[in-house]
Amino acid sequence: MDNFFDNQRILQLIWKRKFHFVLIGAIAVVLSAIFSGPAFITPKFKSTARLYPTNIWTMSDESETEQMLEILNSNDIKFRMFDSFDLAKVYDIKKDDPQYTTYMLGEYNTNVSTGKTEYETAEIRVLDEDPQRASDMCDSIISFFNQKVQELHKTKEKEMVDITGRQLDRKYNELKAYEHQLDSIRDKYGIISYNNQVNEITRGYMNALAAGRGSAGDTKKIEQLYDNFSKEGSRAYMLENKYNKTIQVIDSLSIVYDTYLTEYEKEITYSHVVEYPFPADKKAYPVRWLIVAFTTLSAVFFALLVFLVLEYRKKD
Repeated sequence: MDNFFDNQRILQLIWKRKFHFVLIGAIAVVLSAIFSGPAFITPKFKSTARLYPTNIWTMSDESETEQMLEILNSNDIKFRMFDSFDLAKVYDIKKDDPQYTTYMLGEYNTNVSTGKTEYETAEIRVLDEDPQRASDMCDSIISFFNQKVQELHKTKEKEMVDITGRQLDRKYNELKAYEHQLDSIRDKYGIISYNNQVNEITRGYMNALAAGRGSAGDTKKIEQLYDNFSKEGSRAYMLENKYNKTIQVIDSLSIVYDTYLTEYEKEITYSHVVEYPFPADKKAYPVRWLIVAFTTLSAVFFALLVFLVLEYRKKD
């Protein structure tokens, strides 16, 4: 077989069998054209959409577009697509099949794909027998993506709303406890505000003693109030400080709570669609000329190998 693939021998064989090659090629063209037609291969139409991520936060080292692709390819969105478009019927897969999920994911991944373009947009590509359904599926994937991201964000924001809400409740309870103790001191000892009263009470008491003015009853009242401040003043001072600091904490927590609540309640989208899908007017699959060309070349090449073998054996 030293000269089995000799160029000159091959050229001579091609010229010798040229009519055979022409006939084989013609038959291959006709058959591949027939078997690649709609009677044997159902044509599919392609719908595409391109979008940029927005209003999302990145995780680890992922870019925003990579995170978008992760969510677009999530099984949650795929399962929603199965139900929304009854894809089991479209893909002719029985729901009671033990491997239903495996078959459905295989068909879906064959017909629906996503990728990142050179300009960092996420591209969604859908193939389907119905051009309108392909376009609708693209639209739904975008919608489900926005809903999925919103669910993720709302879950996180709800956690923070609950945490800050519980903190606020605790602080309001503390404030009521301090207020109750302060009211008790005010009613029992007449200490309304330690910071505002202490200097005036001390000054009035000292002036009354030094000047010897005022009735015995007034002096008695001043002495009693001064006595109360001596016994309960430090406690009133401590409670007033705690009361005021608790109000400050409540104010700060209220701002944080309102911020998280606003984030939780707002309804926004998480993608900028730069290319909307539309129903295609020309099929994208199969590419018949490619099938015909590949089949014809394969048939002619196989015929060449057969003729070479026959020629080699004949000479031997």
